[in-house]
Order: sequence, then C-alpha cells, then structure tokens
Amino acid sequence: MQRSGAKRLAVVVGACLLVGGAALAVQRADLSRPGTAGKALAPAKPASWPASEMMKRLAAIIGACLLVCGAALAAEPPDVLRAGIARIDITPTKPVTLAGYESRKDVSQGVHDPLTARAVAFEQNGRHLVLVSTEILGLYGGTAASYRKAILEACRLHPSELFLAAIHTHSAPNVGIDREKGHPNNVEYVQTLETRLVDVVRDALAHMAPVQIGVGSGSSPVGANRREVVTNPAGGSTIRLGRNPSLATDREVQVLKISRAGTGDLVAVVFAYATHSTSMGPRNYLVSGDVHGLAAQFLEKYLGGGVLAPPFAGASGNIDPWFRVRPEFNTKNGWIPEPVLLGTMLGEEVAHVLNGIQKPGAGGPIKTALKTLMLPGKPRGEAPAAGDAAPVEFTLSVGRVGDVAFVGLGGEVFNEIGKAIKAASPFRHTFVMTHCNGAAGYLPTKPSYDEGGYEVQSSSFAPAAAEQVIEEAVRMLKDL
Repeated sequence: MQRSGAKRLAVVVGACLLVGGAALAVQRADLSRPGTAGKALAPAKPASWPASEMMKRLAAIIGACLLVCGAALAAEPPDVLRAGIARIDITPTKPVTLAGYESRKDVSQGVHDPLTARAVAFEQNGRHLVLVSTEILGLYGGTAASYRKAILEACRLHPSELFLAAIHTHSAPNVGIDREKGHPNNVEYVQTLETRLVDVVRDALAHMAPVQIGVGSGSSPVGANRREVVTNPAGGSTIRLGRNPSLATDREVQVLKISRAGTGDLVAVVFAYATHSTSMGPRNYLVSGDVHGLAAQFLEKYLGGGVLAPPFAGASGNIDPWFRVRPEFNTKNGWIPEPVLLGTMLGEEVAHVLNGIQKPGAGGPIKTALKTLMLPGKPRGEAPAAGDAAPVEFTLSVGRVGDVAFVGLGGEVFNEIGKAIKAASPFRHTFVMTHCNGAAGYLPTKPSYDEGGYEVQSSSFAPAAAEQVIEEAVRMLKDL
C-alpha cells in the first residue's frame, strides 16, 4: 500500500478501535448499574460477560465503523491530487550577523520586516513533492545536508521529494553548522531554524486536501543584468557589479495557482522570479526578506483569507534588482524604500497573472528525481587554467505535478542557463528555482569566462560546467 493510503487507513482503524472500545465500555457500565425511575443508580459489581460475547460485540462495533469510514475513504479516489500548506516565522529574536556581504561585521540592529518559511506539499498515490521557500541567503555552511536530513527523517520523505530552497536575501542571518565560526546568537538561530523547517513541512503534510492547479506567466522589469562594462585605466574593458540593461535577463514571472477542489477557493500562489534579493546593501543592519520576501508579504496581505504565497529565486546569478545595494530603508518626504517598491511591483505582477488563470490543469502524476553531478572545477578566486582540477559537486532536482515541472538548482546560476532549461524542457511550464537543496556558489555561462568579473572569479566551476547542467536537467525532465 502507498504511504498516504496506509497512513489514512491507520487513522481510520485507530478511530474505530477507540469508538468500539468506548461503546463497549458504555454497554458494560449500563448493565452493571441497574436503577429504577426516579432513583439514583446504585453501585453494583460489574457484570461478568463471557469472553466470546465480548469479542462478538466488539467485532460488530468495529465492523460497522470500518464500513462507514471505508466508504468515506472510497469517496476520495487514490489518484486525486492533494496538497497542504503551512507557514512559520523564522525571524531572529536576538541580534545576529547578517549574511551576504563580507564588509558587514556588526550584528543586526532591528527588524524591518519578518522572515518566513513557507511549505507547499503535494501528494498523489503516495508520491510527494514538497516545495519549501526559506527567507535566508542560502543553505551554506553545511546546512543543506543537515536541514534536509532532519526534514526527510521526521517527515518520512524520499530525498528527491524535497525541494528546500532559499530566496537569497542579503538581510537575513548567517547560517552554518560550524559552532566555532558563528556568532553565538547565529549558532542558536541555526538550531532553531532546523526545528522550524521540520515543523512547517510536517504541518503542511498533516493538512492535505484535494486541490486543483493552474499556471500562468507574466513579465517584470524588477531585475536587471548586473554585469556592467567599464573602461579600466589601461583602456580595456572590465566587468563590475552594477547595472547593464543591454545584456540578457529573464523577466518571466512564473505563477502556480493552487485552489481547493470543488469550491475553487484560492489556497496558495507559488511564484518564481529571477533576481538577487539585494536591494539592500552592506550598510543595512535591519533584517528583511528584501525583494522576494516583501513581494510575498504584499501578496498575502492583498489576497487575504490565509492564502500562502511562497517566493522562489529563479536563475539570477548575474541579475540584481534595478535598485541595488541601498544603504537604508529611506522614507524621507514620502520616499518609498526601494525594496518595498520593487517587492510591490513584483507582487502586483503575480496578482495580475493570478487573475488571468481561469482553467485548472491536470492534477497528476507526481514524479521526482535528484542527482548529485560531478562537474569540472577550477580553484575558487582564480581564472580558469589548463590542467587538472578536482570535480565539484552540484545538486540537481527535478519534479512534476501533472503538466507542471520544477527544476531545483543547488547554486547561483546565470539567467541564460535557466532560460535554456525552460526552452528545452518537454513541459510547457517549467519552474526554475535556485539555491535549492545545495549551495555550490556561482555557475556562470561559458562565454562569461572570457569576460571575467566577480562571478567568474569566485566560481569553483570550469567553463564547461554550465552546459553539463543544462543537458542533465533536460534529460532528467524527459525521464519524468
């Protein structure tokens, strides 16, 4: 029997045993305490039933309960698509060191907006696909393996069924499992976060109900290619982090609508968009979900009714927000802080796309696969050179829910790679999610190595790695 069916049957049988036992106890109590009208029941010795009579009565009661509960189970076909949603607060309660900028040394000085972990768990015929959006920088410092292990064991999921992702906000706590390297408050936060991630996935799995899904696609100018070309002192060209609207970006806003089957009531809206969440820079010391987190908060407030809006970062290794690395949340003279402005713009586009999704798609099947690739490497911090270099691990996850596919990439992937996967995918809609199930760092395209720049220098991958990821992702999608 599939896992979901076994779990539901166990609940039914357990309930029947409780009801049967209670009913039997009531019958024995009534027989053992005879009374007459208008008089209090007098205590008496319990009736002595033959063992055979007790077993007959118990079997009859349990049999009746099983018939009723079995009919209820049969009313829900095994191939129905079910989903559960959950959210949990992961805002640090103490000052912590913030992630993303090495120049920022002090601890946080407050909270601009709360951090949240959101989970959407799909199930059909005992197979699961669980999407988890976490408002942190990434699964760095060994946390990918430790957090995944904790969730998989506690929730009895197969490794390929879990898509644990970060939105890559640079205004969230540093995480890592090395106690000696972390601030004491961060060490405590890492432990708390593990518990809460387990709780949010367990909660989503515990509240499954039949759903229908629909998909839409929009476009947003919130992100821009950040590989700006400048002239160096020698008269040549150099790539620096800035804004370069003339270069390729991925403006697509991917939206998944999840509604309750039968009523059509909106349950959740999953969205993915390719940008760093770095509207705030190293001089900011306030905790924030930045662009993705603020977009999710806007949507949940606008949609109301407990609707969940998990955000995911698309392939955005070379994409930053249009307004980037701002020093503070400026509100002077009615100024709208840049991350709030951009998050709202992104959230409104998601809402526009959501309104246009009318016809739900097919509900199944659910299939997942996970693979650790061994990609050609290079020394981090150096330009690629001829010669042997140790291969580098890269986690690649794929899954499908009906005609909708998901690709989880365990690193900071250039937008051209994400677009290539979507274009070659056999599925009409393929959600690309980065910082998922791993944290391998930057994965640039092959041409970018000739141009240089921060991403290429800091990458641990050789130029040929990107094409291998594209080819393997498409192959795995075709096998679903």
